[in-house]
Amino acid sequence: MKILHVVGFKNSGKTTLVSRWVQLLKTKGFSVSVIKQHGHHGEHGSLKMPDENTDSMQFFQSGADLSIVSGGGTVQIMLNETPSFERLKKLASMDQPDILLIEGFKEEAGSKVVLVRNEVEWDELKRLNNIVLVVGVENKSISFPQIRSRENLSALDKWLWEWCGGEASC
Repeated sequence: MKILHVVGFKNSGKTTLVSRWVQLLKTKGFSVSVIKQHGHHGEHGSLKMPDENTDSMQFFQSGADLSIVSGGGTVQIMLNETPSFERLKKLASMDQPDILLIEGFKEEAGSKVVLVRNEVEWDELKRLNNIVLVVGVENKSISFPQIRSRENLSALDKWLWEWCGGEASC
């Protein structure tokens, strides 16, 4: 399994890029899992939960540590805790995907694609470990591989394939 983080500040394009790469990998027949770090704080900081009248929420609100609901071709898993990053990776890897894309968790170990909108953001994020690509630093040469524009979709997709080692080995 290959693992890649996509990191950056809020509204830098992380979800858009991860979604694009999931679709691209799926069209080539790869299995893909995704972990997203919900980094929003304040009144909108909590994850949106199912309706409180559902059976799964009744179990959850009754104190169940774990609630799993299966039906209609999907499974919903709710944990009544915030698991460690390592546990999240185990959960996301249980079906042994070819690729695990991680949105966020920039402080955790792993190869990172860093999305920035300006040099101020780059100055804040360039300290991260294991940066493999920087996207968005338009007017500055840096010591990392870079794609200067987030709009250069063909370059982003080409980079992903090269990172994977080509279609046959991704």
